[in-house]
Amino acid sequence: MNLTPKQLRILQLIRDWRVRRGYSPTMQELADEIGVSKVTVFEHVEALIKKGALVREPNKARSLSIAEGIAVPDESRPLRFPLVGKIAAGNPIERVADMDEIDVGEFIGARMGRESTFALKVEGDSMRDEGILDGDFVLIERTQVASNGDKVVALLPDGSTTLKTFYKEDDHIRLQPANPNFEPIRVKYCQVQGIVKGVVRKYGR
Repeated sequence: MNLTPKQLRILQLIRDWRVRRGYSPTMQELADEIGVSKVTVFEHVEALIKKGALVREPNKARSLSIAEGIAVPDESRPLRFPLVGKIAAGNPIERVADMDEIDVGEFIGARMGRESTFALKVEGDSMRDEGILDGDFVLIERTQVASNGDKVVALLPDGSTTLKTFYKEDDHIRLQPANPNFEPIRVKYCQVQGIVKGVVRKYGR
């Protein structure tokens, strides 16, 4: 697809906002990020819609999304994912809304990437026997749907988040640690925020 530099930047911004914040930027926010007028952004967005790169729901704010099947390249750092906080692999902790990034290129050499992927730094060792250790980075695919046995990031009713293995049982959800020193967490309801797709660990310097 033939895109201008500003059109590519708009796609990258929309992707990053949706991954980090869960919603798209407004036209004004895009204009502020790029340093152009709102009218100019509108023209670029219309061009991207015509090219099939963007989808917009009519009469709905923050409805811009990347069209299905469109991969948005990050030409300078293709292995960089947003690092959105830390996740407890012990007792649940309050989510940290850090707006930083982890560059997987510093750790591995393979190209990977989905626009819905983000990273969390693990604190604690309750998932030790699954090979997820304190200080690791987990790559998370954003989703609200999980199957039994998935390792998930779960938002608990008290507002804390934790990394555990998900099991839906008769009248509750069991969030199972992978370390006998920790008890399972049982709740009536939790919100799945993503599923673990990879673990990144750096050795030495």
